[in-house]
Amino acid sequence: MYQLFQFISRQRAFILFAFLEVLSLWFFYSYNNYPNAIFFNTSNYYAAKALGTSNSIREYSNLRNVNTELASENSRLNATIAKLQAQQLDKSIVNYKADSNVASRFEFVVAKVSGLTTTQFNNYITIDKGSADGLAPGMGVMSSTGVVGKIKSCSEHFSVVISILHSEYSVSAKLKSNNEIGSVKWKGVNPDIVEMTEVSRYKTVKIKDTIVTSDFNYVFPPNITIGYVKKVGVKPDQTFHQIDVQLATNFHTLAYVYVINNKLLGEQKALEEKSGDVKPK
Repeated sequence: MYQLFQFISRQRAFILFAFLEVLSLWFFYSYNNYPNAIFFNTSNYYAAKALGTSNSIREYSNLRNVNTELASENSRLNATIAKLQAQQLDKSIVNYKADSNVASRFEFVVAKVSGLTTTQFNNYITIDKGSADGLAPGMGVMSSTGVVGKIKSCSEHFSVVISILHSEYSVSAKLKSNNEIGSVKWKGVNPDIVEMTEVSRYKTVKIKDTIVTSDFNYVFPPNITIGYVKKVGVKPDQTFHQIDVQLATNFHTLAYVYVINNKLLGEQKALEEKSGDVKPK
């Protein structure tokens, strides 16, 4: 306490000056309308800026929770859409209606991407869900915009996904405009472009036509977007179109995915293997 009094005694001139300076400024801004208005507006401006910055920081810190909630909501919506599409009546088959178990056979599990490659000839993705979450090899994986790949292997809490950007992976697909069936496969060059094959050169293919998964899939529901026709050509002496497809999924910014569980997969595969049918892709 004695040292404090000594400090005040030594600095009394400066303390008195600072006090009088503050007091004079207070009188100046209090009893002069123009400076008072400037001070009031300026202080409000910087207070608003500080509050806006604080709110921005708070909102940014909550983005992870918001993204997780949105991904969960998308998962529920995907399941609903798959069920409604399966239950939709075919106009040409008046009495057809999908069995309720078949219609609701697809479940979706949200997972976060924890690693991926796009520059290799065979690319893979690591996600933060595994066997403890009900995942298993062979399950399809999609993003909010389109097809991603399928699971190759699982540990308890992680899974490795074979990306559609893989030289040995193909997906059964169709043109949305005319239901022409083909296969989509990566050419190993551009991570944004895949190729659709096996579509007859005598069938109409239009630029920007949508490519979706076909009905002949084990792992994907039908009509999941794969991409959009970017270029159409025909090789000499070939009977099929050469179709370049712009992928709907942007692998450069991929953060969340949805793993697709076909609850009736085992039953379907067992029956087809027993009867000797060709397996779908």
